[in-house]
Amino acid sequence: MSNPVVFLDIRIGNAQAGRLECELWQDKVPKTAQNFLKICTGERGRGRTTNVPLHYKGCPFHRIIAGFMAQGGDFSRRNGTGGESIYGQKFEDELPGLALKHDAAGLLSMANSGPNTNGSQFFILFDEAPHLDGKHVVFGKVINGMSVLKEMESINTDHNDRPSRPVQISNCGVLQPSVRIALSAEEKAAQAAAAA
Repeated sequence: MSNPVVFLDIRIGNAQAGRLECELWQDKVPKTAQNFLKICTGERGRGRTTNVPLHYKGCPFHRIIAGFMAQGGDFSRRNGTGGESIYGQKFEDELPGLALKHDAAGLLSMANSGPNTNGSQFFILFDEAPHLDGKHVVFGKVINGMSVLKEMESINTDHNDRPSRPVQISNCGVLQPSVRIALSAEEKAAQAAAAA
């Protein structure tokens, strides 16, 4: 089975900048890939702790550092202090993803506040960042739209790395809907309970 591909349509200011197409490495980090995919589709409804839609649509990239990365995924507070995973507030690191290197532009990696604190926030590298190896779970890569990523990198920012113009995900979803990620045991139990 091939890995799923999702899209993130990027708006900068009031104009559509284009689309990032991202392969999610379900073959290496299935739990992290499932989390990102299901927040792209919004299919999981509202978060258990934030009580806001678990969806990247409309979510900003709140932090952009040229030569390093763009960080987004905080759909609840929109400033880097919020968000949550489909599994609850946080979930554990997948060891195969920690073993992957931050060695190229376009890699997707989970933002965290220490070990086993993955939520919904993620970053996309503009360049290699070996100092992050072993500390953040790498879970995919941009396979189309690197020119959009370059445009994001060129945005002016303030002293806190906040973009001077809004950079946000205007729409997102799955490009390969035929690719289905297996349900976790938790999701199977929830479906069984709902059907009973």
